[in-house]
Amino acid sequence: MMTDNLLESRIGTEKFLADFWQKKPLLARGALAQAANTLDRASMIELACRDDVESRLVTGARRVWHVERGPFRKRDFARLPRRGWTLLVNGLETVLPAARALQQQFSFIPYARHDDVMASYAAPGGSVGPHFDSYDVFLVQGMGARRWQISSQRDLRLIAGAPLKILNRFRPQRAWTLHGGDLLYLPPRYAHHGVAVDECITWSVGFRAPDRQEMAEQLLDFVRDHLRVAGAYRDPGLKPQRHPAAIGKDMLRRIKTMVEAVRWTDADVQRCLGEYLTEPRPGTVFTRARRVSAARFAELARARGIRLALPTRMLTCGAQIFINNETVAVRATAAKALHELADTRRLPPGARTDAATRALLYQWYQAGYIHIELSQPTR
Repeated sequence: MMTDNLLESRIGTEKFLADFWQKKPLLARGALAQAANTLDRASMIELACRDDVESRLVTGARRVWHVERGPFRKRDFARLPRRGWTLLVNGLETVLPAARALQQQFSFIPYARHDDVMASYAAPGGSVGPHFDSYDVFLVQGMGARRWQISSQRDLRLIAGAPLKILNRFRPQRAWTLHGGDLLYLPPRYAHHGVAVDECITWSVGFRAPDRQEMAEQLLDFVRDHLRVAGAYRDPGLKPQRHPAAIGKDMLRRIKTMVEAVRWTDADVQRCLGEYLTEPRPGTVFTRARRVSAARFAELARARGIRLALPTRMLTCGAQIFINNETVAVRATAAKALHELADTRRLPPGARTDAATRALLYQWYQAGYIHIELSQPTR
């Protein structure tokens, strides 16, 4: 049964994970009121005109849909009607501090599961049609209101040839109108259809869930790139065979023995997963800060603190640190500070670090992975 519990406390998050996560929807009225007025139409259009974010313009209804991909020009929006269109902008956590802050509201879910933050602006009546997502999603209402219908239907067949994944048949079971700050959680493969009641913006916080095929391909690619197998095929006991075009049983046996020597370890799986999950979004460009010496960087970091750049993805696994598809093994003396940086995306002023950690942080600063805080936070 749907409840209106908020997610503002430790008890609330534990209950959510136990009772709702990947199990059933949750409607939470007013759960994230701060999201209500973060974006407006002008801001969305400005974002859609950038070439470092993914944007789409969707028009249509029922069984006829049209999708245009950005970047756009501002004049592209002047020709649009007053009703029935939607602008989608993905990957906002990499360019918009407010989007990253919204994503951080869900830090009770491991970062290894975080994907991206999307925002959709819709003119009255705008929609992207009834559909389902293959991952968990939190729909947070910003400005305006949107009417949502949901269904646990098993029939997930899509309209053939449509430019979007639109359900062929949608049978709504429940419906609500969400206003600013309201939150709707949907488990994977839960059908839903949102239509703008008036001019509105909806945030979508998604969580990645790689399937077996995808993860197997990632591991095999990793093993191939790091594989070192000595020796070559040998057949000193070769004998004539009746059909020279036939692959002989002896050759098959020898090759089978050779490929069976290919192995991967737990450490290989760990590194493969860490690098895969921290790979930056396609098209990401890291902006390097002004040049300073290593000594000056250490001085500024100690006085002001540091933070991860918005596009940076960072995870940890014991003494291994994964950042933007790179792996670094660190000593125990460095792990505490780097784990804090990964968990909170910041290191406060005065954070204790050893020389090796400061050198590593300086490398990341030079690469644009981290930035020095602009000023020391007030207390």
